Amino acid sequence: MIYQYFNLNNQQDLIEGTIIRKLVQHTDPTGSLVETMRSDWTDVFGDHLPFIMQYMSKTPSGIARDEDKWHVHQKQEDRFICVSGRIVTALWDPRQDSKTKDKLNLFVMGPEKEEEMYMIVIPKEVYHGFMVISQKEGYLLNFPTQLYNVEDEGRIDNTQFSWQQVREDFGLK
Repeated sequence: MIYQYFNLNNQQDLIEGTIIRKLVQHTDPTGSLVETMRSDWTDVFGDHLPFIMQYMSKTPSGIARDEDKWHVHQKQEDRFICVSGRIVTALWDPRQDSKTKDKLNLFVMGPEKEEEMYMIVIPKEVYHGFMVISQKEGYLLNFPTQLYNVEDEGRIDNTQFSWQQVREDFGLK
């Protein structure tokens, strides 16, 4: 199977409700700064997408979080940013009432290339997961719209695609 990968240059046919927000790196002789969340970014923040908390995860190269499972929330939306390394974030739409039901999107994210430096908003009820595709570990920031609630967090068997194919596509073992 041949997968199509998305970034800022390729955003056609996104899963309904998915938002991509370009991040801008400001550089001067002392280094660089990237704003990761602002209250005036009304596409990814506001009453419809409140700021509740933020966390960071570190994952080794070639590892997919929940290799054979999808992650899903009924009430929470996630806002992912890859701040170090490179990841592929996978979304699959199982929603019966969605125009994009059964669609798979794979997003290449990371801070090294301008077209891969963005925030992705993952709609509630959309299955998702991610894998580190860089040789070094990947660091992911998430700004979820709900506090952690074990009752809202679900794991569903992944029969829609293969993380192994993603590894092969990016030259990993």
